[in-house]
Amino acid sequence: MRGKIFVLLLATAFLANASFSQAQQPVKVPRIGFLATVSPSTISSRVEAFRQGLRELGYVEGKNIVIEWRYAEGKPESEVAAELVDLKVDLIVTVGSPGTGAAKKATYTIPIVMAQDPDPVGNGYVASLARPGGNITGLSSVAPELSGKRLELLKEAVPKLSRVAVLGTSTRLGNAQMLKEMALAAGTFGVRLQYLDILSSKDIEIAFRAASKERAEAALVFGGPVLNSHRTQIAELAAKNRLPAIYERAEFMDAGGLMFYGASLTAMYRRAATYVDKILKGAKPADLPVEQPTKFEFIINLKAAKQIGLTIPPNVLVRANKVIK
Repeated sequence: MRGKIFVLLLATAFLANASFSQAQQPVKVPRIGFLATVSPSTISSRVEAFRQGLRELGYVEGKNIVIEWRYAEGKPESEVAAELVDLKVDLIVTVGSPGTGAAKKATYTIPIVMAQDPDPVGNGYVASLARPGGNITGLSSVAPELSGKRLELLKEAVPKLSRVAVLGTSTRLGNAQMLKEMALAAGTFGVRLQYLDILSSKDIEIAFRAASKERAEAALVFGGPVLNSHRTQIAELAAKNRLPAIYERAEFMDAGGLMFYGASLTAMYRRAATYVDKILKGAKPADLPVEQPTKFEFIINLKAAKQIGLTIPPNVLVRANKVIK
């Protein structure tokens, strides 16, 4: 009898100890990498939107999720992507085509979520929007299709417009497609385009001098690491040269830009958090269709218009989502 009691007590102690050991096992906290090519200040509103999206889904940074923030800021994107792979992150969120391309080359297994990309199919990141097929999914900003619309809005704001300077970066993925879309629109509106290639910061003032020499009457500014990082200088030079300008990135409006039209990037970054959530819960990128934006913004800065002596027509003004006075 005593032997049976001893065996029973021993078994109970063993089970209790096993349960205690299991309870002490640390819960694995997901670690995700965030790869951007520009400085934190350049995309601060988008980063906050991404954080907000995560919070809405129950993720608290430093508590039940760890985020490795990496900003290339002039360093090779491949170097930063390799660093995140070495950290064995569970997932990589990328900002723009250069980061996505670098992450794609760095890993074929770690899931990659594009917070934005102008042409993920054309850039070779996914097989199709509906069926990505690999380890990459996320959101497309459909930038090429919006280029013609920006030119249309610029023409409506300046009805007699005939010559437009276009500031872009030829090495940026998607740049050629955006120019193609804009050339089609230019033919429709009877506008002649002057393309000015911005490969480094020293090209900015040279570009504006070239635009002045060719008597450009307005400017259309694409996005990209160099252009985004020097948006204040660009907005100031546009004002100095009295050039009405429309921009691809909303951040130019905070720098004093005249007009912005495009997909709401803050909405897209908030939405990117849902991809993170689904993948961390077991979904595969290949099975998650790439989404296109559903929210667009048209912003007009009346202070900038007054500075260059431009009166925005009422039919254009009424279409704006936001007017800066």
